[in-house]
Amino acid sequence: MSDLYSQIDNSSLLMFLFYPQKRHSRPPRGAFDLEVPVTGEVTITCRAYPGEEGKPWLLYFHGNGEVVSDYDGIAPLYNEKGLNLLVADYRGYGASSGNPTFKDMVSDAKAIFDHVTAEESEIGVGQSWYVMGRSLGSISALELAANRADQVKGIIIESGFISVAGLIRHLGLPSPGDLSHLEEEYRRLTADIELPALIIHGEHDRLVPLTQGKDLYDSLGSEQKKLVVIPGADHNDIMFVNQEKYIEAIDNFTSGR
Repeated sequence: MSDLYSQIDNSSLLMFLFYPQKRHSRPPRGAFDLEVPVTGEVTITCRAYPGEEGKPWLLYFHGNGEVVSDYDGIAPLYNEKGLNLLVADYRGYGASSGNPTFKDMVSDAKAIFDHVTAEESEIGVGQSWYVMGRSLGSISALELAANRADQVKGIIIESGFISVAGLIRHLGLPSPGDLSHLEEEYRRLTADIELPALIIHGEHDRLVPLTQGKDLYDSLGSEQKKLVVIPGADHNDIMFVNQEKYIEAIDNFTSGR
């Protein structure tokens, strides 16, 4: 799957599609950082916000231009619902080393999941896991839903899309060539995903239009799936326009309601 991104990764598009930020601060009380080795000397920083023991963990892949420490003030909203939150950076973001590419983002997601679910993990054994991707992070979450389905209870996508090819078209960026193979492969991938799924999208999202969220919802092979549209919300204010509806949707989904 990762080879599908070679056209994009070897083009100037990367500077328009990744916005690595180097912000990083010490974890707040109760949280802790994990340094996950992914390949060679490259490590990815993840930040764990434990909530309630025995409750599920949510592995969260954040949006572009964000870093794990941006979630210090948001994590308590998840913890209040009993959820344990683990937010992952990408290469070149926060304290993580390396430079971001789509090929590496796909492979790193699997390496991160395998690390945190291993017996020697700092998280501990026997945990139940959900995966969530916001915007750019939807790629990582979909990959795990497809390739670690036996270890994941469900997938949540917020402000997401099936394929970055559609995003390139919407943004009017110069295509490095015919990307139809990338979109076709991800449509097959999403059709094969049968995990319970929750799609959350802003009604007036201008960066990733609601039509892309609906397309993703329709394409998923899940029998148990739900689309939640946040009225009046754009791409970056979706959680705050109607915070109660946003968090309630996630709480209901992870609680099986």
